[in-house]
Amino acid sequence: MTDAAFRERLLKSLGGPWPTPCELELETAAAPIQKDGYRLETVTYNVEPDERVASYVLVPDEVTVDQPAPGIAVWHQHAGQWHLGKSEPAGIEGDPMHHTGVALAQEGYVVICPDALCFEDRRRATEKLDGRGYERFEFLRYVVNGKCLAWKHILDMRRAIDCLVSRPDVRGNQVGCYGHSMGSTHTWLVGPWDERICCLVANCCLPTYEAIHREHMLHCFANFIPGLADFGDTPDVAALIAPRALHMNFGENDGGSPIDDVRRGVEAIAGQYAAMGVPGQFSSYIEEGSGHVLSPEMWRRTKEWFAQHLGS
Repeated sequence: MTDAAFRERLLKSLGGPWPTPCELELETAAAPIQKDGYRLETVTYNVEPDERVASYVLVPDEVTVDQPAPGIAVWHQHAGQWHLGKSEPAGIEGDPMHHTGVALAQEGYVVICPDALCFEDRRRATEKLDGRGYERFEFLRYVVNGKCLAWKHILDMRRAIDCLVSRPDVRGNQVGCYGHSMGSTHTWLVGPWDERICCLVANCCLPTYEAIHREHMLHCFANFIPGLADFGDTPDVAALIAPRALHMNFGENDGGSPIDDVRRGVEAIAGQYAAMGVPGQFSSYIEEGSGHVLSPEMWRRTKEWFAQHLGS
């Protein structure tokens, strides 16, 4: 199957063509808060005509309209923590290991941290539905409407990129994204559908359907694209990012991404980059003895990848 045919079938399985973007109507929701080396902004914008969301934007002190910087979107993890979304990478709550938006802002990048649907400010917990139940409800609601939750996440991520590149303090031709766990899935999901993202880093998540079915894994809903197993698998989706720069980190003992399947997936992705004549645009790292973490070495490689392909 050609790349074009695979892409066409993938889009159909996701839920069909993306709607024409509505006006962002971008607003700053509150006065910026000065932090250590950066200022924290809360911005709101439309993802769809009837849906407005808030995200955090971290702007390094030295960055101005006259001195813009590259921009990076950070997609948060899942971890069953529906009360957390954008606040963890923005350094407000959660595990300091994953305060990655702060770390990138301190490296000189303008960073946007949005909530995925069902997380933090985008929860809709009721007497009948807790966080887990609401995410399941949304997944099923999209399925019966002929789409899937991955389609919605991609749509919303593209709107976050719209927000980022609309800023005069961001160099719109130097945009990257990073994610851990579910955020890693979001990275290789959105990559094929937004060519403005020229540099991507995915940390610790590439579960193939073969592995999911063999190991009976209950994974994030974003991983499940109806019908995809009939004509491909998750590494084939990530391979569509080629020829743009993609780096992937993995832990050898990460139960959510069985390592033998990861090795075969990474080999397939590398093969696509080689076939396009850009083998150096893809990189991967498997850390012996590590699990589902962002280790110091994984983070060092992440920073180096962004520095190489985005600058600062």
